[in-house]
Amino acid sequence: MRITMNPGYGITSKMLIWFLIVVSMFYATILVLYVHIQQAVQISGSITNKNYTISSSSRKMTENLLAMEENEKKYRLLKKKDYLQFFSAAQTTFEENLVEILQLRSKGVIISKEWDDIYEAYRQFPSAAEMNLKVERAESDETLLAGFGIPEKLIDELIVKISSARLQNEKEMLQSTQELNRRGRISAQQGMIGLGITSVVGLIGIIFLAYSMIRPLKELINGIRSISKDRHSNPIQVRSKDEFGELAAAFNDMTARLKQEEQMRSDFISMLSHEIRTPLTSIRESVSMISEEVMGPVNKRQHKFLEIAGSEIDRICDLLNHLMQASRLEPGALKVRGRRLDTYALVSTCIESLKPAAEVKNVTIKHDIPTDLPNAFGDKKQIQQVLLNLIGNAVKFSELNGEIIVRVTADDEMNSLIFTIMDSGPGILEEELDLLFNKYYRGQNVRDHMDGTGLGLSIAKNIVEAHNGTIWVSSQVGKGSVFGFSLPKTERLLQ
Repeated sequence: MRITMNPGYGITSKMLIWFLIVVSMFYATILVLYVHIQQAVQISGSITNKNYTISSSSRKMTENLLAMEENEKKYRLLKKKDYLQFFSAAQTTFEENLVEILQLRSKGVIISKEWDDIYEAYRQFPSAAEMNLKVERAESDETLLAGFGIPEKLIDELIVKISSARLQNEKEMLQSTQELNRRGRISAQQGMIGLGITSVVGLIGIIFLAYSMIRPLKELINGIRSISKDRHSNPIQVRSKDEFGELAAAFNDMTARLKQEEQMRSDFISMLSHEIRTPLTSIRESVSMISEEVMGPVNKRQHKFLEIAGSEIDRICDLLNHLMQASRLEPGALKVRGRRLDTYALVSTCIESLKPAAEVKNVTIKHDIPTDLPNAFGDKKQIQQVLLNLIGNAVKFSELNGEIIVRVTADDEMNSLIFTIMDSGPGILEEELDLLFNKYYRGQNVRDHMDGTGLGLSIAKNIVEAHNGTIWVSSQVGKGSVFGFSLPKTERLLQ
């Protein structure tokens, strides 16, 4: 069965959306800052083009009015024409400054109406050009004095109006400066807020993307490790509709196929073993009857070949038994009939049954079991099978005159018993330790010169895990190996 799904937002789409959001917020912040900067530029331009011009020109106009008044008085008193020139220069400068202020309107600058009043009041009297013309046409000093100068009252009035307009300009300048300062603070605040929001959104996006990628990756890694370690894996739960979701669906499809094929293989082996046992039993009985000369005398040579045939038949029967056990003891299919077990008697029985095989290689089997050790809880036949497998392997791989130590200790913290079997064999390569409990696996050093099916440790692992225990191995090449497993001390841990 092929698992398919319609992907939603893929990883690339998620990253692109996150990138666009962050970039949009960043440029929005830049835009806000740009608007405030433009407003600040306008305000500073207004201060420079308008307020500074009015302030400077109005100050000069006041000085020129005072100079005109002073030079007029000096001329009337001393009758020196130098004062006429000073008066004319001051009046010309006054008019230029007044025109400069009035021309600000042509640049789109709004100025106070007081400047119009000042202009209208000043127009009632001759301009600098008209005054110079009068001076040139005057026949005598008396004639010149009759139409010369500007009344003191008008000068005072103009000075008052100019001072008022200048004060108003200074107020506007102060307000503009305050507004410029306020805009600067707002720009800084909004810039920091925009930067903070962008950073937070970016961080949240990174966390979200990391979570959406790391979580399914962990699920996939755990699933792959489970297959590598246990040869099976539960379906992984990845709900994201992206590439990881598709990968998880493909992985679940693969594990389902592997599980189905493994079940088919187990069923086939079980069926094949069952079908072979019947004719094999008949062959074994026939060989036994011939060997016992039930059907007539047998010479020594024939008897020797019959013994070989019987030995090979027994080996095939043992192989079939292992294959059938492996089929029955699959994870989840094993039924545990738990009861309290006498730990000392259990271990001693297994050691006694394996002593003949150990004596052939002059291997000593010792045990270290405290007298006050509590009883274990489990299925007696299954635990015996585990011990027989582990101790039997220790005997098989131990060197001549070797030693095997079976030790049982209590782990009160875990409320369990710890069984360890230490041998003096050649040891196991480090890269093979994680593969030893896989079904049908046999080490590289024993494949060519030792019989076996590679099922014993797999069966032992399934039995121990069915009892809610754990099984492990540690080894050093040339120094032997230590196999261990744990069993619960109470029925509650087994449930």
